[in-house]
Amino acid sequence: MLFLVISTPAPTRPSEVRDQRKKYWPWIQDKLDSGLARSVYPRTGRGAVVVFDVDSHETLHRLLNEWADLIPAEFGIYPLMEPASIKTFLDDDSGE
Repeated sequence: MLFLVISTPAPTRPSEVRDQRKKYWPWIQDKLDSGLARSVYPRTGRGAVVVFDVDSHETLHRLLNEWADLIPAEFGIYPLMEPASIKTFLDDDSGE
């Protein structure tokens, strides 16, 4: 299950959370290495955009809680589909 997650950190002075922000990068690298995340991009200013590839909503929930423990944030969550899946769906006449 693919999810695009966009974080918007809590409004604090960047200098107050600098040490916590440094802990985020090893945490997300572990998720990239294990395949739980496919990509990550820092947002200009603060925040990040991540594509997670998880087996359940519970796994996503756990990851977002871990993330929020490092850097309190609000998350925009968008379910995604693989390009091949949507092409198959569009080619299937029974989907109408």
